[in-house]
Amino acid sequence: MAALETSTFSEAFSMKGGDGPDGYAKNSTFQRGVVDATKELLSKAIAENLDIEILSSSKTFTIADLGCSVGPNTFYSVQNILEAVEYKCQTQGLNAEMPEFQVVFNDNTPNDFNTLFKSLPQDRRYYAVGVPGSFYGRLFPNASVQVVHSSYANHWLSRVPKEVADRNSPAWNKGRIHYSNSTDAVLKAYEAQYAEDMECFLNVRAQEIVYGGLMVLIIIGRPDGTPHSLSQANMTFQILGSCLVDLVRKGIVDEKKVDSFNLPMYCMSPGEVEAAVGRNGCFSMERIENLPAFAPPDNVSKAKLLATHMRAAMEGVVKQHFGEEILDEVFDLYLKKIEEQSSIFDAGKLISFLVVLKRKA
Repeated sequence: MAALETSTFSEAFSMKGGDGPDGYAKNSTFQRGVVDATKELLSKAIAENLDIEILSSSKTFTIADLGCSVGPNTFYSVQNILEAVEYKCQTQGLNAEMPEFQVVFNDNTPNDFNTLFKSLPQDRRYYAVGVPGSFYGRLFPNASVQVVHSSYANHWLSRVPKEVADRNSPAWNKGRIHYSNSTDAVLKAYEAQYAEDMECFLNVRAQEIVYGGLMVLIIIGRPDGTPHSLSQANMTFQILGSCLVDLVRKGIVDEKKVDSFNLPMYCMSPGEVEAAVGRNGCFSMERIENLPAFAPPDNVSKAKLLATHMRAAMEGVVKQHFGEEILDEVFDLYLKKIEEQSSIFDAGKLISFLVVLKRKA
C-alpha cells in the first residue's frame, strides 16, 4: 500500500469550539448568510455540470466539506448539495438508482469534532464521517469523492511564510501581524506562500475527485485590481494588530512576541484563483462569480458582529502565541476600535465569490 500523501509542514489552526456564547457555532451568521446566498447557484451548477455517469456508476455518492469547523453552517451546505444531487437524479429518471450518500467532514486536527458530531441533524439522509487533517495534504483515496465543498476556508494559509518571522530576512515583519500594511518583501512572501498552497490544494484534490466530479469553493477575498491595503478583511486584521501594539505600550505584552506573530491568512482575488486553476490544468472553470453582500439585521451592531466573529475565528491563533490571559483585553479593545473606525465598512473593498470547478478526464 502506498504511503498516504500528507503535508509535512502545515500548521493547525481551528475556530473556537464548544457551544458557548463566544464559539464559532454561535458567531458565524455572516458565513451562514453566504451559504444561503449560494443555494440556488449551487443547485444550478450541479444540475448543469455534474456528469450523469457519476450518478449511475456508483451506489455511494460522497460529499466532502473541507474546513467544516463545528457547525451549523456545514450542515446547511451539505444538505443543499445533497438536495441538488437528489433533484438531478429525479430529473434524469434515476429514482430507482438513487445512491446512498456519505458526507465527510474535514478540518484540522484541533477542531472540536465532539461538538460537531453532537449537533448532527437527527433527520439527516447521509452517513457522517470525520476526517481530521490539513486540506493542503491528501485526505481521501484516489477518485473517491464526487463533490468537494469548502466555504470560507481557503484564505487560511498552511503556515505563516517563514521569512516574515526571520529577523535576518528582508521580509521580517517587525511590529505588524499581517502583510497588507507592510513592505513589498512581506507581501511577496505571502503571495508566494499562497501560490504554493493553492497549487498543493488543487493537486491533491485532482487525485481525490472522480473524473467529472465537482469542487465548489466559496472564498472571501478582494475584487480584482484592489490593493491589499484596501481589502476590508485586511483592514480588520490591521486593527487587530494595533490592539496588540497597544498592549505592548501598556507593558502587558512583550514587544518580541508581537514581532514574531503573523497571521496565516491571504485575501485572494478571483483573477488569482483563475490563474492558479489554469496552471494546475486538471479542472475546468465552470463558474466564477461574486455573491450578494451579506447585510446584518438593522437591530444588530455591525461593529459588535464583526468583533464577535473575529474572536470566534482568531482566538485560537492568538491564544496559541500569546497565552490565554490577554484574550478578553485584546478583543474588548478590538471592539472599541472597530466602533471608532466604523468607516472601514464603507472604505474597505470586500467580496465573497463562488468558484465551481469540474475534474477533467
